[in-house]
Amino acid sequence: MVLPGFLTVLIFCYFPIYGILIAFKNFNAVEGIWGSPWVGMKYFKTFIHDPMASGVLKNTLLLGVYSLLWSFPAPIILALLFNELKSKRFKKIVQTVSYFPHFISIVIVAGLIQIYTSRDGFINDIFAFFGAEPTSLLLDPNWFRTIFISSGIWQGVGFGAIIYLAAMSGIDTTLYDVAEVDGAGRWKKVLHVTWPSIRPTTVILLIFAMGGVLGTDFQKVILLYNPATYQVSDVIGSYVYRQGIMGAQYSYTTAIGLFMSVISFVILYITNLISRKVSETSLF
Repeated sequence: MVLPGFLTVLIFCYFPIYGILIAFKNFNAVEGIWGSPWVGMKYFKTFIHDPMASGVLKNTLLLGVYSLLWSFPAPIILALLFNELKSKRFKKIVQTVSYFPHFISIVIVAGLIQIYTSRDGFINDIFAFFGAEPTSLLLDPNWFRTIFISSGIWQGVGFGAIIYLAAMSGIDTTLYDVAEVDGAGRWKKVLHVTWPSIRPTTVILLIFAMGGVLGTDFQKVILLYNPATYQVSDVIGSYVYRQGIMGAQYSYTTAIGLFMSVISFVILYITNLISRKVSETSLF
């Protein structure tokens, strides 16, 4: 039973690590990884001195941080609201509706966004109601981050609440009874019973989220960005896609990927260290 899973992880997760060598070589498909000449840190230096590097790093960091600030609390708040619903039937209906967007293909989501944000789309109809002029929102750099983050919240908030609801289901109900006897209302029950019970789960997920703060969903970026919004939408993932897949600069883009992985690990390690000292909850 364990063997298929072990082989899957070995083949698709560990074996590709061998390809990291490409970052230190002038790779070409004819000579292969071992036959290609070593170039050391050449491509890392190339990226650091690339005029576009600062821009894509800035965009990646801003999108990641803004997404974390807005997207991380959203499932917690939704789970707390679900936990306060008394009608089980209504709760199931609302949960199902909130989970559904998670299972929609990102391509379909991007298509819906393009339809709703076009000049004659639903969003502009709302703006027109308040007297604003219609505009193609996806062509406006000022709107890209808002659209990207808000659509991400809509798609992931319901599914993200599941793990918090699971944590809440393990709370001893007698704690709520005792709090009620002491005169605690709903808010105080949440503050003094529910939140302390799910805090360890929240901290662990926050550590993971910090480690992935530079892992912006470049698939959605690719589907939504355009030359008019490059200044705010071009991230590491889209830059690597253009240089690696379209430009065939495999060594260069592998070096970029390795560089970002190291930075992400450092962020995760520091976050974990701070968490261990502050809350005594950590990954390792």
